[in-house]
Amino acid sequence: MIVLNAKGLYYKQLNGKIREELATGSEDLVVKNVNGQRYIGDGIESKARLTLKGTPGNDMAAFMNGLEIFVEGNTQDSIGNTMNDGKIVVYGGSGDTVGYAMRGGEIFIRDNAGYRVGIHMKEYQEKVPAIILGGKAGDFLGEYMAGGVIVVLGLGLDQHEEIVGSYCGTGMHGGTMYIRGEVDDYKLGKEVKVMELSEDDHVKLKRYVDDYVKYFGGNSEEILGKPFSKLIPYNKRPYGNLYCGW
Repeated sequence: MIVLNAKGLYYKQLNGKIREELATGSEDLVVKNVNGQRYIGDGIESKARLTLKGTPGNDMAAFMNGLEIFVEGNTQDSIGNTMNDGKIVVYGGSGDTVGYAMRGGEIFIRDNAGYRVGIHMKEYQEKVPAIILGGKAGDFLGEYMAGGVIVVLGLGLDQHEEIVGSYCGTGMHGGTMYIRGEVDDYKLGKEVKVMELSEDDHVKLKRYVDDYVKYFGGNSEEILGKPFSKLIPYNKRPYGNLYCGW
């Protein structure tokens, strides 16, 4: 295991050191005292494990292709931006636009995330990206979502807290969201509908929840014991009429 100290390092210096270590074949890299440095893990193609102790800045793991990042703390905005493959595990909460245009890999966040989680997510053939939140999500969850899976578990919320914000699924035209509990109709975008879970849905959901519990603890049976709402789009071209000639 290689240990780097990010204290006082400008983001370009830190990212340079991380890339140098990974280029030498390091498979287990720990960076301590991370404090807002941006772009960590961006574009890296590797199967190594990168542990970040602290709070990484915006656009962590953008365009990432295979690295596994474990964050012992919170993250800022836009983690997993256009991420192609790999895994992110956050032992805390995250900011806005988690998984923006994400097209592969998995993101597990123990606690809450901000606005526009999963915006423009997409999938192609065997590449099905997934975002699993242990807490709640803000407004515009799954906005313009074109593929992939979002799971929101709503664990540890106070009685008055809502599991998702308003405009959930606005513009959604692909993919699936699983929300633990019920979602009021007024919170949903006009492009989505709520469906009953199929047997395949239950199998898929159990895999994601089991992985969440593996990372963060808890009881899978207890979590899955509460009904989930399945959100899917009405159609794959909700705005098609806007671009057709008369």
